[in-house]
Amino acid sequence: MPDRPAADAYSRFQPWRRAFETGFWLAATLVNAVGNSVTVLVDHRRGGLEYAAWEPVVWEWSSGLAWLALVPAIVWFTRRFPLHWDTWWRQLPWHLLASVVVSLLHVLGMVAMRTAAYRLQGTGYDFGPWLPGLAYEYLKDARSYLVMVGMIELYRLVLRRMQGEARLLDAPDAGPPVEPLERPERFLVRKLGREFLVAAKDIEWAQASGNYVNLRVAGRDYPLRSTMADLEARLDPALFARIHRSYIVNLDRVASIEPLDTGDARIHLADGTLLPCSRRHREGLRDRIASAAAG
Repeated sequence: MPDRPAADAYSRFQPWRRAFETGFWLAATLVNAVGNSVTVLVDHRRGGLEYAAWEPVVWEWSSGLAWLALVPAIVWFTRRFPLHWDTWWRQLPWHLLASVVVSLLHVLGMVAMRTAAYRLQGTGYDFGPWLPGLAYEYLKDARSYLVMVGMIELYRLVLRRMQGEARLLDAPDAGPPVEPLERPERFLVRKLGREFLVAAKDIEWAQASGNYVNLRVAGRDYPLRSTMADLEARLDPALFARIHRSYIVNLDRVASIEPLDTGDARIHLADGTLLPCSRRHREGLRDRIASAAAG
């Protein structure tokens, strides 16, 4: 494949990516905590409630810092259970469970910080009855969790679009095609108005994403407008295998298969990537890898 343009937007963004992601969550926490502190303080003063000026600051910052500490876990969880248009209903129960766990951790974290802050002021903090308090906090935290997951998934979608798009080779205007179109050896990848050839064997894995299938090539995702069934039919069955409703993997990239108690499995790739394997495909995949090794 020809060299990619060195100055494309995605490549320029990579050195700043970690700083941008970290800065975004820090800035969001700062703006939200300061804004809410001022708003709560003004509302209490208008209502004639007697609170020290530092108390709303402690409330909002303790909540914001607790959310900030949970960001890495939420990001990891969304990688393990991504919400895509075609699979969201299967992942939704996991996210509902995660929202409960996240809310509980958020409440415990902010209560611990508030208790410590109040003690430094020579007084005590009272969260109130725990059961009603946890229920009340969950109603707010569930919305916050949903917004965070939505922003994370939207950010990943933007990154995928920055990396480019892929399509199957078209038939020529005249004469026979260079290779059979029903099983192309190469795909066309479009990036910033330029097209590059990607060898099919270089595709590490593919993941369904709504009306697209994301092709992972050299650490980058290239959205291909196709269904998983159509893509599977076009890929070489000696090299690629369906491991899940939403995943196809290059067998040459598989390092090991980890069985799970549920009957499913986890696929470990040579680069450390983990992919889900459903029980429906687990035994077939194991047999194919064993046959390939014996051959």
